[in-house]
Amino acid sequence: MMAAGRAGELGSRVLLVEKNDRLGVKLLITGHGRCNITKKIDSPREMAEKFGRNGKFLISAFSRFGVREVISFFESRGVKTKIEKNNRVITESDMAQDVLNALICYMEKAGVEIKLNAEVRSIDKSGDRIEKVVLATGEEVFADRFVICTGGKSYPATGSTGDGFEWAKALGHIVIRPVPSLTPVILKDVFVKELEGLSLRDIRIAAYKDGRKFDSSVGDAIFTAKGMSGPLIINMSKGISKELPGDVVLKIDLVPDCDFTEVDMKIRKDFQEGPNKQIKNCLDMLLPQKLVPVIMKIAGIEPDKKVNCITKEERKRLLRLIKEFEVQVAGLPGFDKAVITSGGIELSEVDSKTMRSKLVKNLYFAGEILDLDGPTGGYNLQVCWSTGYCAGEAAAM
Repeated sequence: MMAAGRAGELGSRVLLVEKNDRLGVKLLITGHGRCNITKKIDSPREMAEKFGRNGKFLISAFSRFGVREVISFFESRGVKTKIEKNNRVITESDMAQDVLNALICYMEKAGVEIKLNAEVRSIDKSGDRIEKVVLATGEEVFADRFVICTGGKSYPATGSTGDGFEWAKALGHIVIRPVPSLTPVILKDVFVKELEGLSLRDIRIAAYKDGRKFDSSVGDAIFTAKGMSGPLIINMSKGISKELPGDVVLKIDLVPDCDFTEVDMKIRKDFQEGPNKQIKNCLDMLLPQKLVPVIMKIAGIEPDKKVNCITKEERKRLLRLIKEFEVQVAGLPGFDKAVITSGGIELSEVDSKTMRSKLVKNLYFAGEILDLDGPTGGYNLQVCWSTGYCAGEAAAM
């Protein structure tokens, strides 16, 4: 939509071919329906660094149409924004529909023609140029330039089934193997079901493989019926996937702002203030209530036991569980639960300034189809806006 709008805005006659029966199906579920438009990072280079070794490819696009330009683009079209925790830029209305409406209006004003329920069957090339697109109905679409913005393979129910990767291969491009990225984590522990729906804020999770720590980060997480999700877990999932299969353990620090000694002092103080209280009623200041019975069970402490009867060894076990609550990773789900696809069009075969293919003269790429994937929290939508804008602009010239 961004590519089509920009090309139309510059005077090109544009046709947007959409497989679904409506536009923006995946956009509407971003940010849990609120649309995390971008991340408030003003430096193009700093933003690009969040995409790892491939990030340098984005510096030009972020410099041309970066965070400030994106915010200005939507606000000038009536979409007010707000900055939330961790500098996430969200719609003020908490409605992704407002972002979609702004894009549709942008295209309409630019004279973009939209063709819905139009599935592409093949892309035909003659020499080093694309000649036409053939739809599933047999209809042929001819154009001077073509932009592929089909996304990856994540959330296939929204229409992202990896079609663009196959077209790119057929056109001679290398495609780095697509794998699910930014996913929840499935756990082995049977007690997970008891914790379903429990949100943990500002915790630290350290990830270990065979006793070796390979990642550690602070943020928010939530227990699900089968494991854990939330921004912290989702951002750690890429590193976890590289360590699987194998014995991967997550150690959760429920109070990362306090060391072992400080937590121990808090526990002792609470115990001294209520010596006749039951242990299950004495941990409210440190633990979510839903977590208390699980920790009591793992620690081997009867929840009805009086505080003044708790032994030193029991207190130490309790302390260890508060600072290093362990869960065992069973695996990661597939594309149906992945926020984004890792892998895609080999970047060395794409011009980073124009998004034009170096192999096919009248072909451009934008968005998730490229071998780019960043953390959750607005980074990946910024890629869509920036590469889409650059591709649309270059294709119109």
